[in-house]
Amino acid sequence: MWGTRYRRKYIKEYAKQELRKYLFSATKKYPTLYIHSFNTNEDHVHLQIEIPPNLSIADVVQRLKAESSFHLKKKFKFIREMYLDGSIWSVGYFVSTVGLNEDMIKRYIANQGKKDRGTTIRLRFS
Repeated sequence: MWGTRYRRKYIKEYAKQELRKYLFSATKKYPTLYIHSFNTNEDHVHLQIEIPPNLSIADVVQRLKAESSFHLKKKFKFIREMYLDGSIWSVGYFVSTVGLNEDMIKRYIANQGKKDRGTTIRLRFS
């Protein structure tokens, strides 16, 4: 699983859909990669991806970020104008391995972008 921030701006729904389309098409170009789940929050992307052990995680993330940046800037003129200095992605990313808690991670990714409704607790004092 990796997560990365979209620099300074909020991810619009149409850009999210285009990013999703690109990432899933990338698995055709790189058939050893498998995307288990994908979602975004306001300014970052969560992706659960299976990467074979013969590939460097850093290389895969760098390539996906570079190619998706190129793709989105080609598709949307305003993104080209907004990010004149290069990539739309921040430099860093977070990576974690998935083991026994794979279902929990899939739920976490699926719930990105949803507002926490909170819980109302009523206390009774006697």
